[in-house]
Amino acid sequence: MTREQVETEMAQYRTIFTVVRLLDAAQVGGEESINSFCSCYSYWGKNTPCRNCISRQVLEDHRQRTKLEYMGSEVFQVTAVYREVDGVPCVMELVQKLDGETLIDPENGDRLIDSITRYHTKLYHDALTDSYNRLYFEDELKDKTDPAGVAVMDLDDFKLINDTYGHQAGDMALRTCVDVVRTSIRKSDVLIRYGGDEFLLVLPGIERAAFLAKLDRIREQLHAASVPGYSRLQLSASIGGVITQPGETVEQAVSRADKLMYQAKNRKNMVVTEDNARDGALSAAGRESHSRQSILIVDDSEMNRAILAEILGSDYNILEATNGRECLAMLEQYGTGIALILLDIVMPVMDGFAVLSEMNRSHWIEDIPVIMISSEDADTVVRRAYELGVSDYVSRPFDAGVVYRRVFNTIKLYAKQRRLASLVTSQIKEKEKNTKMMISILSEVVEFRNGESGQHVLHIGTLTQRLLERLTQKTDKYDLPPETQELIVMASALHDIGKVAIDDKILNKPGRLTPEEFDLMKTHTVVGANMLDHLGRYKNEALVKTAHDICRWHHERWDGRGYPDGLAGDDIPISAQIVSIADVYDALVSKRVYKAAYSPDTAVQMILHGDCGQFNPLLLECLVDIQDVLKAEIVGRGNESE
Repeated sequence: MTREQVETEMAQYRTIFTVVRLLDAAQVGGEESINSFCSCYSYWGKNTPCRNCISRQVLEDHRQRTKLEYMGSEVFQVTAVYREVDGVPCVMELVQKLDGETLIDPENGDRLIDSITRYHTKLYHDALTDSYNRLYFEDELKDKTDPAGVAVMDLDDFKLINDTYGHQAGDMALRTCVDVVRTSIRKSDVLIRYGGDEFLLVLPGIERAAFLAKLDRIREQLHAASVPGYSRLQLSASIGGVITQPGETVEQAVSRADKLMYQAKNRKNMVVTEDNARDGALSAAGRESHSRQSILIVDDSEMNRAILAEILGSDYNILEATNGRECLAMLEQYGTGIALILLDIVMPVMDGFAVLSEMNRSHWIEDIPVIMISSEDADTVVRRAYELGVSDYVSRPFDAGVVYRRVFNTIKLYAKQRRLASLVTSQIKEKEKNTKMMISILSEVVEFRNGESGQHVLHIGTLTQRLLERLTQKTDKYDLPPETQELIVMASALHDIGKVAIDDKILNKPGRLTPEEFDLMKTHTVVGANMLDHLGRYKNEALVKTAHDICRWHHERWDGRGYPDGLAGDDIPISAQIVSIADVYDALVSKRVYKAAYSPDTAVQMILHGDCGQFNPLLLECLVDIQDVLKAEIVGRGNESE
């Protein structure tokens, strides 16, 4: 446009808008003047830069944009329109003062409030656990000085859970932790996911005795809780708690509670507060136990305990129990803070065999070595003890040198095993990381050609993971151990790899495909599977086989009317069934070149009604069960990335 044409257009707009003006790139604050204040703010005499300058955005993408802007108590509508004036990029700003009383009608006002409420919820809530997040603490809590109980809670051995069972188990452990805590707190109490596996509890106006009792109850209930889908997992937490002092901020109280939590961490599955850490006694014990390993002697004979303590006490912390029940209580309290147990077999209340059976049930025997101490040297007794997992046997009367050496060697052997397991786990995870990275790069290439962002690949992985979790909770019909689930999630990123062979004109066609074009599009399933079949020595790897099944059959239908092979029911591999429903859901809730995005509720209803094919009824139940989680993790996250 010429300058004269623009001036004519602006004259017309001035009959409608309060302010009409034309700005070049330097005035807007674009590349030429990136540090200048936003034009709309500077016009109204403000001295702060705008966080969302639509004029700068319009200058970059040439799209018309509108927003509402508050100037004091007044509301203005600002519209920015791209214009090229005599070949120079410019932005025309149209500013209109709005009447607050007629800005929005009552019905839409309620909708606006609902929208703001949902935004606030998304902003301040953790997507995984639905607890409050760190941002909420920073914005709303940290500077408060009202009386409150403040506790920092850290899940014990969380990294080990992730490394052993996978991140799905870790996610489920975090959700279980939050569910347990919520059953023990009031509506006025605040639970925050402070970071990773660390949570913060703020309990306003609580009395000291009630605070201590509540923390102990949370610890006990968490230790007794079962993690859905992972029956062998046993959770525990280390908790540090304080009551705020007069004038003290919540942030300052958190700092004190955090130090107590680390004292509890030395022993694990423990609550440490200022009451039981008084006079520094626990701190000293914590420091000592950290540098000197602890040995638990379990024997009903006081003399035997005294002899063993004399032999070992110079180099180890000694804990004592007089029967099996006391031993289990010590294990509950100290957990893997105990380096070794010297266990008598014949004892009152609960004997050594009962202790070993419980240690096997709770999997303590895998982490804490046991040496049997007894004068019962019958072959049947010793054999049974070894069958129950003892590492060694020491008979009475004690030989001090033999006892010390066997204790030392057993502790050293377990330490080496733990280091070796940790090293192997790290190496495996590093290889898995590299594999995932290469798959991600390849899938990004496919999505780039398809005119879509890599968000689709991420969404498919998340959807697949959540569907697998729910499916394994509902039924054991399918053989889906954690390692198989992990393979399916990883392989899901390659579901559309065959599209690399499809012509761009068909792949990104905005309108409906002709029958011939659709036949060509359908070949991507076979092409992808054939590509994986030609990987030579790798084609028999579990990951490649899983990816092959997904590539070839993720467009099959439960009723047998899909492609390319017309498989029906459970003849379709469960991996392909899950990725199929994940692919359809994400396609519905995402914007595509050929359609707008549907709402998540509409997408679920379309899938349930068979508008997008026929699916396994069990998977449809799973989809319904997790639809609220998907709103937060898929739709919500997708909106944030736009």
